[in-house]
Amino acid sequence: MLAVRLTPEIESRLDALAARTGRTKTYYAREAIEAHLDDLEDFYLAEERMKGFRAGDAIPLSDVKAALGLDA
Repeated sequence: MLAVRLTPEIESRLDALAARTGRTKTYYAREAIEAHLDDLEDFYLAEERMKGFRAGDAIPLSDVKAALGLDA
């Protein structure tokens, strides 16, 4: 179960969209979360990797090429 607090403006827009399309507000909330969850996960993974890179945890390019079979 998840409860989400929305601003009155967003709530009104969501109400109007649901009424216009015959879908529920829950449907649109779920669609929005699913659409952006991958992007958010990718962003935070990239941020984490960048911190590691800046701390010196980089993988040498030669190792990457070798792992991909591009070291020829």
